[in-house]
Amino acid sequence: MKLPAGPRIPFFLQALQMIANPVAYLERNASRYGDPFTLHLLGGNSPPVVFLSHPEGIQQIFTSAAGAFELGKITDPFRPLTGSQSLIMQDGAKHQGTRQLLMPPLHGERLQSYGNQICDITAEAIAHWQPGSNLNLRQALSSISLKTILRVVFGMNPGERAHQLELLIEPFLESVNSTLNSVQFFWNPLQQDLGPWSPWGKFLRQQQQIDELIYAEIRDRRGQTDGSDVLSMLMSAQDQAGEGMGEAELRDQLITLLLLGHDTTASALTWAFYWIHQDSEVRSQLVAELDSLGSHPNPMAVAQLPFLQAVCQEALRLYPIALISQPRVVKESVEIQGYEFAPGTVLVPCIYLAHRRPDVYPEPLAFKPQRFCDRKFSPYQYFPFGGGSRSCIGMALAMYEMKLVLATVLSRYELALCDKGPIRPHRRGITFVPSANFQLVVTQRRSAVLSAAMG
Repeated sequence: MKLPAGPRIPFFLQALQMIANPVAYLERNASRYGDPFTLHLLGGNSPPVVFLSHPEGIQQIFTSAAGAFELGKITDPFRPLTGSQSLIMQDGAKHQGTRQLLMPPLHGERLQSYGNQICDITAEAIAHWQPGSNLNLRQALSSISLKTILRVVFGMNPGERAHQLELLIEPFLESVNSTLNSVQFFWNPLQQDLGPWSPWGKFLRQQQQIDELIYAEIRDRRGQTDGSDVLSMLMSAQDQAGEGMGEAELRDQLITLLLLGHDTTASALTWAFYWIHQDSEVRSQLVAELDSLGSHPNPMAVAQLPFLQAVCQEALRLYPIALISQPRVVKESVEIQGYEFAPGTVLVPCIYLAHRRPDVYPEPLAFKPQRFCDRKFSPYQYFPFGGGSRSCIGMALAMYEMKLVLATVLSRYELALCDKGPIRPHRRGITFVPSANFQLVVTQRRSAVLSAAMG
């Protein structure tokens, strides 16, 4: 089997470069070897890991027959975090069945019912902002996104349990996402509980505290099937055999949405605010569009604004939720872009590289929301939440939240970018955030605002 070209250095040097600076490493290999290219990242006997970004190759992967690929052990590093019954750990018929249970509360009419809550949460979080104050925006957006997950997904009202979760989640993610601690999820020998001060011991104890609160919420909600939140609907849902989810599976699905949902959305929002305040014309056009709805628009009217949609799409093009889509392990030999890949080969649709192809996006490094107003890109050219049968289950909620948070903030405040040197992407877990020197300052409150109680 002839594989696409790639570096010939030992696997551990490839892996180290990918962990240390994945953006630069992907760009360097794409520039040197073209598309696709092959890396060896998964140990001494690593199967070939092939990265693809051409729309033709992406389409072939996303539309291949269900039996062509399997999950394999690609998601194993997430198992300690999400549990074995999480959607991202499932494959085949089980995966499809769980997606069918999770989809309704995260899409369509149900999504509309969350709009007022998202706007209220945002308005509460920013009410104390004062002209002249510098903002740690990513931290503020992370808090908004976490509260949204707890209220919309968990259905938790403000109270002691929700407060405890808010206090626990952020330091837990900070620890898990640190470069030093994240290595232990990829190397089993490091997963040793040597007491509360050892890295793995600290992780287990933090996780246990969070789990106790989640299980307590599940038990308190048993029998309450009239809620519109995601947990209520999951508790009342049944599969084709008439079986509902047990407590352990409910916990695994909730923790997956919590850990992989809130931090990624906050990161995407942070980039959106950065780009908007880099370009005064974009900002003026966006604010004018928001103001055109008046002071009491319905959240769905806000979400349907075309330029707001384009701004969110362009921000996600430049820095998507994750650099790659769900890797696929070849189960049956498959031909893609003229290469025949044998069973065991790992195929990786690379979102980051696909979104920066100059043949698809002229001036790919420039922030130009208008490109999404002028044309429609295929799901093989633009896929910020992945694609095919393993696309992100929460993508509709994430986009809805991005639009409403942006609208609520920009309708209430004038902000400006603090000049603290060049802003660079900084890895945080599976996503990237602007470097710590990115700050916005509040210049003034706006007289025309969106009401916190929309509609």
